[in-house]
Amino acid sequence: MTHVLETAGLCKEFGGFRAVSDVSLKVREGDIHALIGPNGAGKTTVFNLLTKFLQPTSGTIVLEGRDITGEKPAALARQGMVRSFQISATFPDLTVLENVRVALQRRSAPTYAFWLPGRVLDRLNARAMELLELVDMQDFAQTRAADLSYGRKRSVEIATTLAMEPRVMLLDEPTQGMGHEDVERVTRLIKRVSAGRTILMVEHNMKVVSGICDRISVLQRGSILAEGSYAEVSADPRVLEAYMGSDDADGDIGAGGEP
Repeated sequence: MTHVLETAGLCKEFGGFRAVSDVSLKVREGDIHALIGPNGAGKTTVFNLLTKFLQPTSGTIVLEGRDITGEKPAALARQGMVRSFQISATFPDLTVLENVRVALQRRSAPTYAFWLPGRVLDRLNARAMELLELVDMQDFAQTRAADLSYGRKRSVEIATTLAMEPRVMLLDEPTQGMGHEDVERVTRLIKRVSAGRTILMVEHNMKVVSGICDRISVLQRGSILAEGSYAEVSADPRVLEAYMGSDDADGDIGAGGEP
């Protein structure tokens, strides 16, 4: 299969501490690929390296055959790799529709569009509603984002990510802090929006990982410990040993969040 995102020998040092060590990752086109590991394994650091919020100490990152190691985050978004964050990022005083429209403005309108009258931007409403329907948020279009539950805010964030027309979506702890009902809804949503896209996600909930992920990479102390399907990695003695003592009731091998 074609690999849409690859790293080779990726390393990141902070002073004398090596947080990421020789990570060579291959994400197949069209897969939902999970990056998991115990607390402090380096998952978020790898995400920050991939999306260029951190520069690697050494190693390379390739997106669809192009070396993007020296690119800036905004350039990656324009090339089709878009990231969500652990903390839901919505504009609280804007409606759900307006939040999605902001993302559409960034994608399709000139930079000064933010200063244009709202009626001029109404042409974006139809596409915004299409995206809200995709994430089952059409009934909340006129609701202020501040008035939404946490899980529904995450749904809005996924809609705004889709507004950037990503080919590769990086989701950082998409179900963190959610109750059971929201977890199930967002899991179904991720599966739905994965059609025609590649998703790389950091996720601590092993029920989510086992239910929707095609491939899993397990990190330990900044290095890849194991890779494969959920059945393969959950039966790997090295993975079981790495997770010993972790307190997580969500799955067989479990994984906590990462600071």
